[in-house]
Amino acid sequence: MYYLGIDLGGTNIAAGIVDENLNIVAKGSVPTLAKRPLDDVMTDMASLCRKLMADEGLTLADIAYAGIASPGTCNSETGVVEFSNNLVMHNYPIAAVLSQKLGIEKVYIDNDANAAALAESLVGAAKGASSAVMVTLGTGVGGGIVIDGKILSGFNHAGAEIGHIVIERGGRPCTCGRRGCWEAYSSATGLVNMTREAMEEHKDSLMWELSGWTLEGAGGKTAFQAKRKGDAAGTAVVDMYTAYLAEGLTNIVNIFQPEVVCIGGGICNEGEYLLAPVRDIVRKTNFAHNSAHQTEIRRAELGNDAGIIGAAALRIKG
Repeated sequence: MYYLGIDLGGTNIAAGIVDENLNIVAKGSVPTLAKRPLDDVMTDMASLCRKLMADEGLTLADIAYAGIASPGTCNSETGVVEFSNNLVMHNYPIAAVLSQKLGIEKVYIDNDANAAALAESLVGAAKGASSAVMVTLGTGVGGGIVIDGKILSGFNHAGAEIGHIVIERGGRPCTCGRRGCWEAYSSATGLVNMTREAMEEHKDSLMWELSGWTLEGAGGKTAFQAKRKGDAAGTAVVDMYTAYLAEGLTNIVNIFQPEVVCIGGGICNEGEYLLAPVRDIVRKTNFAHNSAHQTEIRRAELGNDAGIIGAAALRIKG
């Protein structure tokens, strides 16, 4: 038996056919074009799924169910996305719509970060762990919590929004409406903002050259590249970013004391250059620092496949 896993993003719709061992046997993607009507988005989603099945010589009779990993507050019981600001969904019956357009009876949904966390806990960096927290450093800071193989999403399906823990009261504005959220400091967006601010303050910084002499050219790699070359301003940005990231992670560890924390997102391409100092701070500052048992902080392994695998696993394991 096979499963359809669909990762609905603001840029692309990615889908895959997944077997019972959670191996992806086929996958593909199409642009989301998020500003168009949702009905058009769902039509393309269904068409992508049909194409993947046709390419593999499969029919709906071979598919146990489809799972959708979507941004926003996803009611896994009703199949309704209650709120998503990225794709502007308000009480949208996404499961029922795909069921009708694809002709498949069973469709399940969950938040995209939850799905990614489930995938990492089943076949990724947290495989075998009794409890795991997934942290994704992207445009925002996404989070997913899995305990004993089950997604922890709160009684109202809006839980695990760990990016919106405030780490500096009255600090940087956040897209959620609060100030000082972890997301405003530790997301890729937050890193870029800090980089550009440092560039404006230090006109002689190597970060200007690395950015093509424009603020707009600065990205998530800029400060790290500058630090590697000994640039003082770049070093200050990286050290500040590392401290904020570790601050939030320490909060997460203090609350859950999970066996594993997986960190994903493009910033993790820095590898141990980022993670080693973060681990050191969390190890020294978490409440249980005297315990022989410490949370392991690992780099996520599944990359862009995590959403597909997690969506396909929503009823196999989740």
